[in-house]
Amino acid sequence: MTADELRRRVAADVAARHPVDAREAQSIQRFLDAFDQLDDPFSQAADPTHVTGSALVTGARGVILLKHKRLGIWLQPGGHIDPGETPWSAALREAAEETGLDVQVAGAVDAAGVPELLHVDVHPGGRGHTHLDLRYHLHAGDADPAPPADESQDVGWFGWDDAIELADPGLAGLLHSLRQGSDGP
Repeated sequence: MTADELRRRVAADVAARHPVDAREAQSIQRFLDAFDQLDDPFSQAADPTHVTGSALVTGARGVILLKHKRLGIWLQPGGHIDPGETPWSAALREAAEETGLDVQVAGAVDAAGVPELLHVDVHPGGRGHTHLDLRYHLHAGDADPAPPADESQDVGWFGWDDAIELADPGLAGLLHSLRQGSDGP
């Protein structure tokens, strides 16, 4: 996928999202407004506002959350997009790196190999950055997380109710919606 194709695909996927709550609706609009203004939206070095990729990791034991080392809040795994990477491949890489788990895309992928965009959240990323976060659903078995020493060691499986209570507001809306709609993925 070329850079232009990636840019068009991401914009189309975000525009097509049906928000789970008012926060996501606002995030979708903020994402699209900012995304159109960025020369290189996938590079954290190009602008303090940039796209990130993250993952809602679920499994038989519930939901994986980690406590962010700098921000001190409970989040889903995710982070910056490396050069040449897509947001969904960044979500896979970051989830595996931050949890030490073997993660897989949950659900189907389209003919181009792209998983469904699960959620959009625009939020402060620390250090004056704004993250235009694209979230994808990943699945892990039931193994205990084993993050490497340089990642947060506060990572674990949480039941849906506990995950909703601990999560930051942007993630809590998604978790609440999934919990209500299907008793969790």
